[in-house]
Amino acid sequence: MRRPGWRSPVRLLPARAWSGQEPTWRAARPQVIEAALKRAGARPAGNWYVLCASREVPPGRPFGRTVAGREVVLWRREDGGLTAGPGACPHLGAPLCQSPVVDGRLVCHWHGLSLTERGAPGWDPYPAHDDGVLVWVRLDGVGGEPPLPAPRVPRRPPRRASVDTVTTVVGTCEPEDVIANRLDPWHGAWFHPYAFTHLTVVEEPDPQAGDRFVVEVAYRLGRRAAVPVRASFTAPGPRTLVMRILDGEGASSVVETHATPLTAPDAARPRTAVVEAVVATSERRGFAAARAASPLLRPLVRRAAARLWRDDLAYAERRWELRGQGRFPGAT
Repeated sequence: MRRPGWRSPVRLLPARAWSGQEPTWRAARPQVIEAALKRAGARPAGNWYVLCASREVPPGRPFGRTVAGREVVLWRREDGGLTAGPGACPHLGAPLCQSPVVDGRLVCHWHGLSLTERGAPGWDPYPAHDDGVLVWVRLDGVGGEPPLPAPRVPRRPPRRASVDTVTTVVGTCEPEDVIANRLDPWHGAWFHPYAFTHLTVVEEPDPQAGDRFVVEVAYRLGRRAAVPVRASFTAPGPRTLVMRILDGEGASSVVETHATPLTAPDAARPRTAVVEAVVATSERRGFAAARAASPLLRPLVRRAAARLWRDDLAYAERRWELRGQGRFPGAT
């Protein structure tokens, strides 16, 4: 029996053949995408890079990742705070991400050298930040910008009223190719017909008025069943794109796409990690049950995100390939 006042977010939309959609190639002007990308690249990031999900750094176990060609290791101290630094032991170069954490110290498994937040000769810690969903590390020698004391974390729904999931995938491209993909909302219903339908871009970026895309789109649940929403896309920095639901089911939920370079800037075949955080919320009463079931829901959300990114990494990798040949519109 339907509860009084309850309204389903699902709508039955007119069936539309893939080839019967309104073409979007005229609207998806390369100069609009490239201009938005250029403005994003000029915004400061303060040398902060997203490394991983907060859950990937549990107490007692280190986490390692290469960022822009530099090995990074981090672990939690006994108070739960983070310590990060170079991933190679200063003694003889052992991979510290394979070493154990003992009483909040990282103990090299080759010769027993202990490392703490105070550093050691030849081993200087990096600033690290845990925002509760993602872990960031500041690499001043890589970013080359004036450093910021903390990363510019996008505004999110309150943690007590949301469910967060983080998905990481890796592709052969540069961070700008990942962000360019997200700054092209017109491809959604064409390239991902299994996920999106009835997509219309209703606002294009205006540097004087928010510099955002606004789209109306329906998340597909079946041939006709879908959940329509209105969402914005903004690029607050050179390696971050934020999608925020403005109206409809899950209003104020966000999807943060962070592009972290893995290889050195001069690498012949660059590799980039896409670390995508979904922070979902809802005012519906049943969302409390969804929060309670979040350990079961997270694998499903990660699977859906990974499917989308299999396609979108193909887009980003193709863009990088053509850009390197000088064949991509807007390439320099």
